[in-house]
Amino acid sequence: MLHRPRKRFGQNFLVDQQVIDEIIAAISPQTDHHVVEIGPGFGALTTQLIRSVKKLDVVEIDRDLVETLKQQFVSEKLTIHAADALRFDFSALGRNIRIVGNLPYNISTPLLFHISQFSDQIADMHFMLQKEVVERMVGMPSSPQYGRLSVMLQYRFHMEHVFTVPATAFRPMPRIESAIVRMLPIPRSDLHVRDEKIFARIVAAAFSQRRKTLRNSLQEFMKENDYAMLGIDSGLRAENLSVTDYVNIANHLAA
Repeated sequence: MLHRPRKRFGQNFLVDQQVIDEIIAAISPQTDHHVVEIGPGFGALTTQLIRSVKKLDVVEIDRDLVETLKQQFVSEKLTIHAADALRFDFSALGRNIRIVGNLPYNISTPLLFHISQFSDQIADMHFMLQKEVVERMVGMPSSPQYGRLSVMLQYRFHMEHVFTVPATAFRPMPRIESAIVRMLPIPRSDLHVRDEKIFARIVAAAFSQRRKTLRNSLQEFMKENDYAMLGIDSGLRAENLSVTDYVNIANHLAA
């Protein structure tokens, strides 16, 4: 049966075999690895992953594609979860999992934040995302790409833009380029924020008005003497601060 891509699920299916091979090479799946694939679609990556690993879980929201996958793959290695990845409990799959997937463009940011909650259980992640999103994820301070997403993810992960994927690698062909990003969780012992809710509020407030100085965007939280104690210039903008600066502000307020 011909499957028509559904806009509400952000479906663009990877069809370029060379790109598929490059992604698998970047992931480098081994026989003792437990891999979790988000949005397998027609199984472009699934087909190669299942040959290499001891256990593969896939999370697919589209019920029609779930039935297609059940017919296409008959293997004790494979477990198919008919579920929304935005609500899926990845901790139920155990520890040291490797997560991969072609993430839907329309929910990529909230999905990344959701998955970040399970970083203690994750060995690494390889995702295909809109190139612009990947550039924001790995963006450096004082660059146009640097923002809330950069700070929140760089606090928890080491990240690398692995390579760019052309729009021609997909059907239907999107209007933008994609990119592969590698994400390695930072050990819990190296995360020094005392209160992560305060940290998230500070970062969100700072970048909600990124053209304003910190003096204005964080006036609800910080006074001039607070900046002086931290050695931070209140005349800077949100994009000028490092991840460590935001950690220091959050910990100062938590104390």
